[in-house]
Amino acid sequence: MTHDRSAGLVETARALADGTVTARALVERTLARIEAEQGPLNAFRIVRAQAALAEADAADKELAAGVRKPLLGVPVAVKDDMDVAGEPTAFGCQGEFPPVAEDGEAVRRLRAAGAVIVGKTNTCEFGQWPFTEGPAFGATRNPWNADHTPGGSSGGSAAAVAAGLVPAALGSDGAGSVRIPASWTHLIGIKPQRGRISTWPRGESFQGITVNGTLARTVADAALLLDAASGNHALDPHRPPSVDASGAARRDPGRLRIALALKPPFTALPARLQPAVRAKVVQLAEQLAALGHTVEEADPPYGQIGLTFIPRATAGLAERVGDAPFPALLDRRTRDAARLGRLLGRAPLRAARRAEPVLHRRIGAFFRSYDVVLAPTTAAPPPRIGSMLPLSGFATDRAMIAACPYAWPWNVLGWPGVNVPAGFVDGGLPVGAQLLGPANSEPLLISLAAQLEAELRWHEAWPAPRAAADSPAA
Repeated sequence: MTHDRSAGLVETARALADGTVTARALVERTLARIEAEQGPLNAFRIVRAQAALAEADAADKELAAGVRKPLLGVPVAVKDDMDVAGEPTAFGCQGEFPPVAEDGEAVRRLRAAGAVIVGKTNTCEFGQWPFTEGPAFGATRNPWNADHTPGGSSGGSAAAVAAGLVPAALGSDGAGSVRIPASWTHLIGIKPQRGRISTWPRGESFQGITVNGTLARTVADAALLLDAASGNHALDPHRPPSVDASGAARRDPGRLRIALALKPPFTALPARLQPAVRAKVVQLAEQLAALGHTVEEADPPYGQIGLTFIPRATAGLAERVGDAPFPALLDRRTRDAARLGRLLGRAPLRAARRAEPVLHRRIGAFFRSYDVVLAPTTAAPPPRIGSMLPLSGFATDRAMIAACPYAWPWNVLGWPGVNVPAGFVDGGLPVGAQLLGPANSEPLLISLAAQLEAELRWHEAWPAPRAAADSPAA
């Protein structure tokens, strides 16, 4: 097997177990590809070249001894909001951060599955925005069009996977931060049930709205990484019953009732679905109907769900800013939002948290009529690099809501969602759609995504390679 950039997670794990490639050779090729692409794409904040090669050698010894683990010797990347022992966790911020002492729970589980962590990917400051840019590391670019953002805040992970630097990566999603970059880079992005992948050393991240999730080119790859990273620390407050994501990717979903939800959920600022994006989502709905599912237009009863999001998001940000070692270096928008979070962090936050079970009941009732919601992931294709960077806080919020009004309600609910590619608009910019379900519905969403993938074969489309990008892998 030639190990080119198109080999996915499942295929790579199998090749290692079969002995057709060594972990050392694989990691060397991965590091060479990362080095060639770091200039044009800027996907990584930290590349763990020496550590990754040492981990690969250790994996080869285990493989030779007959040890088998789901990801033994497979190179993967994680977002720079996750702790990797011996590396700093800057989370998009400026300054020199000390190395952390131990792995976060999600990284610990990846290592237990045998994965080699080749690096930590770029993210905007505290993961707040749907772009991956900032003074700490510059701009991360979209492999499909370098003038545009890959999205955010898991933009580094998305760019690394979309360009074929790694077969899969972990990201995190607090208002669509896995699903938005997945949609804008033509990937599968799974935002799992809250607690499915631990956010430890924080029991809850951003007051429970942020979860860790997976980015990959195929449903099977995203599911395999989800299975490997899933599980809980003993002190985690949210401990959902386990699911078999990889098994679900091989199962037929059966005939489902699907609600096509095109209306943006309530936001205080205007949001309009761009016609070209709408057409792509409607095309997916027609594809689902052709596969035998019942599809009709219907919108979940969101009501004033936005009023419960803002206290949780801003209070969660205030906690992070309170822990920041260099508060003076933070973006003015970050400091202003944290100030609001401190104001909202008492009674409004308690009210927002109390509203969640009410929302579960109201929106949960919608799932008595429908099995899955199909909605746009974003209202627009990826914006240009730099377009949101200089804006004021209010103007950033306005631009963000205009482009991305669809993803955040599922973060309030804590329920699963899966971005699937919906095609290309505006001369080759990727857009996506999300499959959304009730609590613990990952298996259903994954099997439906896999059925669509078998039909549409979106993973066969690649960004045009630049001459420099592929030479080290040749």
